[in-house]
This record gives sequence, C-alpha cells and structure tokens, in this order.
Amino acid sequence: MFSTATRNFVDDIDENFSLIPVRSLNDTDKLLPLSLVMKRKRFWIWQKPKYQPTDFTLNDVLSEDPPLTPVISESDFLNYKGTFGDNTSNNLKADSGVGNINMDWKDTSKLQSSFGSLKKEEVDMKKLLRDSAHKVLDMSHSLIHQNREKHRVVFGLVKERILTTQPCSVVEEVQEGIQLGGLLTFCVKSPQVTIKDNTALHKDSNVSVEIPANTVIAYSMTDLVVKRNGGYELCLMSDTQGGFEVDGPCLKDSVGGFGSCGDASKSSSLQRELEKLCDHFQLLSVQPTETRSSLLKFLRNTMNNREEVSVLESVLDQLCRGRTTDLGDADSETVQGVLDLMTPSDNLGQNHTLAPSLLRSTLLITSAMEEMTDEGLSVLASCCSPPVLEALQILVQCVAARSGETLSLTDAGLTVLTEEEVYGKAQCLFDLSNVILKREEDTLKTEMKDQPGNLPLVMSIAVKGLASLATTV
Repeated sequence: MFSTATRNFVDDIDENFSLIPVRSLNDTDKLLPLSLVMKRKRFWIWQKPKYQPTDFTLNDVLSEDPPLTPVISESDFLNYKGTFGDNTSNNLKADSGVGNINMDWKDTSKLQSSFGSLKKEEVDMKKLLRDSAHKVLDMSHSLIHQNREKHRVVFGLVKERILTTQPCSVVEEVQEGIQLGGLLTFCVKSPQVTIKDNTALHKDSNVSVEIPANTVIAYSMTDLVVKRNGGYELCLMSDTQGGFEVDGPCLKDSVGGFGSCGDASKSSSLQRELEKLCDHFQLLSVQPTETRSSLLKFLRNTMNNREEVSVLESVLDQLCRGRTTDLGDADSETVQGVLDLMTPSDNLGQNHTLAPSLLRSTLLITSAMEEMTDEGLSVLASCCSPPVLEALQILVQCVAARSGETLSLTDAGLTVLTEEEVYGKAQCLFDLSNVILKREEDTLKTEMKDQPGNLPLVMSIAVKGLASLATTV
C-alpha cells in the first residue's frame, strides 16, 4: 500500500523523473541528508534501477575527521491527495449436453492517499562540493569493501527529501465478488434429475495505514564516482553516471537501450532488440503444455497486483544472479508456483538447482511487466486469452518490422480484433505504450509516437513472452 501510494505520488508530480519513491516505511529513518543509497543497475538496461537505502551516511565512511556539515534549506512543497481505482469484470459461459454454467466475477479496488501538506528539504550542493574537495573514503569500510567489485552497484547521496508535515493516511478498499449460476441435467436411466444453483461469493477489505509526521515519501540523490585511492566526485549532471573506478573494462549489459534513436530508426531499433531475445521466446514456446498453461495463469494473476509483480521479479532476479533467496515476506502461492515450474520434474520435492534457461526467460517477461504502467499492466491482464495474445503479437511484430505498415483484419490471427471490446483493449494497451493503433474499415495501422521511450519495447516483450506461453504446439 505505502509503496504504491508513493509511486503514484511521484508519477503525478515529477515530470523530470528526478524523484525516487520510498518503498517501505522502514526506510524513511535511513533517508537523512547525505545518507548513502545503493543504486543497483538491473539485468537489462531498459529496466529502471533499484534503490536500497543503507544504515550509513557519507560521514560514516570518510577516512578522517572533521565530518561534513551540510547546509539544508527547507520550504513548503505542496498539498497532495490522490485517489486511484481499478475495475475488472469478466463473464464465463459454458454449455454442454448436460447443462450450462454462467459465471460473473468483478474486482474493484481503490487506493486513497492523503499526504496533506508536504515540505521539501534540499542540501546546498555548492557548499558540499567545496567541502568534499579533499575528502577521502575509507576503502576498508565494510559497506564499500563488500560492493566495490560489483559493477552494477553505484553509491549515491540523498540530496533532497519530500516529507509529510502532519499525520496522514493511506486507505485501500478492495471488493471481490463472484456470481455463479447453473442448470445441470442428468439421467441415470430414469427419472431425469435437474439441479439449479445460484451462488454468490463476496470478499471485501478496507485497510488504513496511518503515517506519522516527518515521514519521507520521496527523495532524490546524486551519484558518486569512487576512485581507487578513495577519492570521490559528485555527479552533478543527470547524464553523468556514478560507479567504482576499475582497472579493467566493466561488464556490459546483456541488452541495449531503446528510445534514443531518431524517428526513422525507431522501428528497426525495436526489431533489433526483439531479435536479441528471440531465443527466450522460442524456449518458452516449446515447454510442455501444462508448464506453459500454468505459467501463463500465474503471470496473469500477478498483473492484478503490482506489488506481486515486483516481488516475483525480485526473487527471479536474485536466483538468476546466483543468490539464494529466502521467500519470507515474498512468500505467496504465485511465487512458489512459478518456482515449482522452474524445477525439473525429477527434482521436485528436493533442494536442487532451478532450470537456469527457463528461469531467465521467465525473468524477462516479469521484468518487462514491471516496467509497464499500472494501467497498461491492467489492460494486458484482460488480454491473456490465446486468440487475443496471438493478435497482439502480430501487431507488435508489425510495429517492429515497419512502423506505419497496413494490416488487414481478414488476415489469419487478426479476426478477433473485429470484436469492438477486444479492439478497444488492444488500442488502449498500445496507446499506454506510446504506440498508435488505428482502424479504418477492414485495415489496421500502427505507428510509434514521438519520444516513445522504452514503453513500446517492454510492452512488446511482455506480449511476445505471454503469446509464446499461449501458443499451441
């Protein structure tokens, strides 16, 4: 709840992407001015980095006194209150020779964040720069020593904080309901028996979290370039990257960036990135039918819970990097179910290594899902039937092959888009991913918007990955 509320807050008020939402209330006490935060670059370069506040400030890791004394200015920021909701409804009808069943289910959720009046604290960077001129880090300090060989880890300093000024709250309301109706008729010689059943199941929850005054809900930081001799520099420009100075070449990311190219090459750039990942999609498509069906179901279920997507991605990422992970708070039927699918059948019930290739391919899908917008993820969840995923995959390939190409609704795999509801979902998903989908009579055309960023890429990866699981072999 808290992390969702802070993420929504940052999305609403920060157009420059300089603020970082606080993920846990436990982290707020660690985010003092000049606190050290570890920024970890992700497995694929199009993923946003993850931030982990530490228990140390810059003064804690300096090699000598006197400590730095930052000058901090305080100002009123804004008054914030936001309400976010999501509605999902589905209908299932099944008819057979012996009866019919009709099932309707509807999920409604609402998150209300009332942060009230907020204040901003900023470190005087000019003074900090002057005071840091001759300072040296203690390279033997455990925090630095344990991370200096990790090329994906960058240290940063908290330079700006957004704090609450009075007690406030985050309230989440969830309503889940299922209406089941059926008429079953069967015969055992005679007589004929008919059973009518109408069942309604409802589950409501209302959770409120009270947040005290002076709670940090967002912050910004400046990266550090750490030299081998312990000297350091502050990265004052947004395009300057921090990190540890190394003797040899740094490890390169497995997949390049997307979105920085010109209009003429946007599609070809997307095509190149998807081609790099084709082995992952092929691997998913040749898995046993039961494995693909179960994995598709688990992934679809997570899309209705952003936090569960993040938890699953984090667990898979740790396993892909060779780290053992204690599920702890991350324990859930979905996470455990996915991990069970990663285990070779002859190893079930034993503590054997998970299948690495399938693990990495599944991480690819969940990583793409995590990078999508909340709205895009919700729409994609409603498009997870095999016929719709097949149609979306054709559209994605059209965008990648040549933006602006025309397709016919009579083409194989696209006829499902003649249904108004399905086409509306596809158009909404593409729009939320910075891709324009137009329909004129019986033709379709796709085109990327200006400055699309990584959204077309992550949506394409998610669609192709899910479609690979839904394919029939």
